[in-house]
Amino acid sequence: MSNSNLLIIGLVWPEPKSSAAGSRMLQLIEQFQNQGYHITFSCAAKTSANTFDLGIFGVETQAILLNDSSFDDFVSELNPDVVLFDRFITEEQFGWRVAEQCPGALRILDTEDFHGLRKARELALKEGTAVSRAHLQNETTKREIASMYRCDLSLMISGAEINILTEQFRIDKSLLYYLPFLLEPISKDTKIKLPKFEERQHFITIGNFLHPPNYDAVLYLKQTIWPLIRQQLPKAELHIYGAYESQKVTQLHNKREGFLIKGFAEDVNEIMQKARVCIAPLRFGAGLKGKLIDAMQNGTPCVMSNIAAEGMFDDKSRKLSCHAEPACAEPSRSTKANGFIEDNPKDFAKKAVELYINRDVWQDKQQNGFEVINERFNKASFETEFSQKVTSLKTTLKTHRQNNFIGNVLQHQTLQSNKYMSKWIEEKNR
Repeated sequence: MSNSNLLIIGLVWPEPKSSAAGSRMLQLIEQFQNQGYHITFSCAAKTSANTFDLGIFGVETQAILLNDSSFDDFVSELNPDVVLFDRFITEEQFGWRVAEQCPGALRILDTEDFHGLRKARELALKEGTAVSRAHLQNETTKREIASMYRCDLSLMISGAEINILTEQFRIDKSLLYYLPFLLEPISKDTKIKLPKFEERQHFITIGNFLHPPNYDAVLYLKQTIWPLIRQQLPKAELHIYGAYESQKVTQLHNKREGFLIKGFAEDVNEIMQKARVCIAPLRFGAGLKGKLIDAMQNGTPCVMSNIAAEGMFDDKSRKLSCHAEPACAEPSRSTKANGFIEDNPKDFAKKAVELYINRDVWQDKQQNGFEVINERFNKASFETEFSQKVTSLKTTLKTHRQNNFIGNVLQHQTLQSNKYMSKWIEEKNR
């Protein structure tokens, strides 16, 4: 076992009850602790009422400042063996300081999802067109890929995104590593204890309202899909959960229409087990969707868009929602979806009603969900290889970096530009 130090630089403090990103971070912490790492989590953001107490896991925490040389002293004294950047923005802010103070530290980027892809889809949606190469080559993509090159390894949660990065942007596969959600398998005993079809009622959707794709999906439900479902199921309700609801969200609440804004979910398992069907008509986005994982873990079948389903099941059976690319052959086992995948609103509503009233179909899709969790996201399937990858990179770091010449160029240029911009801001703020 290693006795190494890991420094995580978080974009925000982890909130597993608020977002899939928070749960993902705790999964990574567990992975590195299993490898014997002593972990320090640092962050420049403010804490909130939903911030997870990392002390429970024995993780040290450290508040840090943006554009402040105090971070140089902190990271130099800590002298980490590995630094994990939580999304590309933190690498932009602190990567040059880490490279300057701790040049021998392995630098890993946890992308969470491919932000440039999400931005491309958002732009295309606003224009009412299909996603094109021009959409993909947006400013966010350029910044994010530059960050990937500057790091020694980028953790990718979706094989579909690896496909785009290697095929469209020709990024070397040695810089990318497939590491999806890392979950406990669902036991037979757990399955038996879950509420049955007859014991559940109503529809559910869930997602952090600060995340633009989630808010867009709620609006889309309100204006287009939910009225079609209510025409056939006039007594059904849609319960909408999510952290950080704003006035523009709460004003969508309409009891007469059965469109109910429920707000923050203290226990996602409890509310998901009460629902009969989960719906996720996301029209843009990237990565893996935590709401679908929550649904499958609690035996709640889903109706979802192609973008929501991307990376979850067998991507050979559906388009990538980016016409310039073929379907992605994901580096993991294929499984059937825990429900239906539809983009057309009328078809979406039709399948939602079918899943809601047909017990046999519901049970079949529920079983698919259990298989997805146990076969595609079983953390035991990834732990050993990931540990070996980190160890191997640490021992061959010099050669690995020599083979990444573009990364060396970007590191040199970024070190100069970001360094002096940051120092100018620091002086300005004195």
